[in-house]
Amino acid sequence: MAMTYLPHTEADRTAMLRAIGVATPEELFDDVPAALRCPDLDLPPPCSEMELAREMRDLAGRNDIPEPGYCFLGAGAYHHYCPATVDYVLQRGEFYSSYTPYQPEISQGMLQAMFEYQSMICRLTGMEVSNASHYDGATALAEGVLLALNASKRSRTRVIVSPGVHPQYRNVVRTYLSGTDAEIIGDEAPQADIEALTARLDDQTAALVVQYPDFFGQFAPLDGLADTVHAAGALLIVVTDPIALGLFRPPGAYGADIVVAEGQSLGSPPSFGGPHLGVFATRRAHVRNLAGRLVGETVDPEGRRGYVLTLATREQHIRRARATSNICTNAALVALAATVYLATLGKSGLKRVAELCYHNSHYAAARIAELPGLSVNPQAPQRPFFQEFVVALPRPVAEVNRALRDGYGITGGYDLGRDYPHLQHHMLLAVTEMNPRPAIDRLVDGLRHANA
Repeated sequence: MAMTYLPHTEADRTAMLRAIGVATPEELFDDVPAALRCPDLDLPPPCSEMELAREMRDLAGRNDIPEPGYCFLGAGAYHHYCPATVDYVLQRGEFYSSYTPYQPEISQGMLQAMFEYQSMICRLTGMEVSNASHYDGATALAEGVLLALNASKRSRTRVIVSPGVHPQYRNVVRTYLSGTDAEIIGDEAPQADIEALTARLDDQTAALVVQYPDFFGQFAPLDGLADTVHAAGALLIVVTDPIALGLFRPPGAYGADIVVAEGQSLGSPPSFGGPHLGVFATRRAHVRNLAGRLVGETVDPEGRRGYVLTLATREQHIRRARATSNICTNAALVALAATVYLATLGKSGLKRVAELCYHNSHYAAARIAELPGLSVNPQAPQRPFFQEFVVALPRPVAEVNRALRDGYGITGGYDLGRDYPHLQHHMLLAVTEMNPRPAIDRLVDGLRHANA
């Protein structure tokens, strides 16, 4: 049996280097330009496991962990309650250490879980087909745009993206398309105006992308939009919030062709931005262009029910240059978390969470609107909103957030001026079921004093 030899002493290392014809390990990298090599990391000397554990505890002790009820920062990652069943199931070894289930005979547990995930996502979004997840909402949107371009046989090269779509999602789409001849238009407009977007539709448009609710938490009217988009020969892509779909009509009911979402809210904590979950659902007509994995139900030679990966060509995994997408190795642990979360809450539980988010955010908006010098959703005050809303401030957002943190222990909202130049001094606040009324009242008091 072949064994791998690892040099343990300086003499062993010297002998190994001599055998391959170099004097030092650095010579192995001579072909790499010096400017592209990693700098000397100047790492400390090695330590014992006990010393390392002490060092990590000291570092962790320096963290400022906010009370979840006092966190009002959203903008794509949200504090929602995570039932204990989620972590309990995730920590089971057969799930926690599993990998891509290419071999169905040893992967039935994960395959069945992903089949259930797909079924739940289809019911939630009102669509016909869901894949077994992407890495996050941004990559799911980018894959949706690629699907639309592929579906048009690349005869159409324009994609219209609403400015109400998450700015970071739009950046990821631009990155995906940077090596193609596809053109992104419409995302420089000052606000998300559906009529202005549809006016740009032409025979070169492959897709129109909108968000529901949009990045500002508001709902643009989608009635009739799909018919207008389809009349131009394009596809309608909708970015959504899965929690909002517990209360509002799903995009599939409006005729959407592709629905994508960030699924972090479904049983995963924010965790400094990851890991996240990319939800992706579409119509059956596009199943052959579906990126990622698709789990199907079948029977074995003895007639017993089983689950397998289906309709996935080898190009998706091996012949990468011919693949419709290079997303294929997602282990889907976060999708499993979403499955357990949705199964635990059920239809009525998810509706209750959405109702709490809706009522808490509207209570907060009403209280803040009473403060002198502050206004809520000034760009579109009559438009319905869910969970998030915009607050116009008389002072810079950074100053207000600093005052909230230092004086009240509150994590404030997102500075919209970072992405929208016309929204300087505008804050995006997120209020979920984790923010009870006493915490909201504390926020209102903090905003009153910070903007006095």
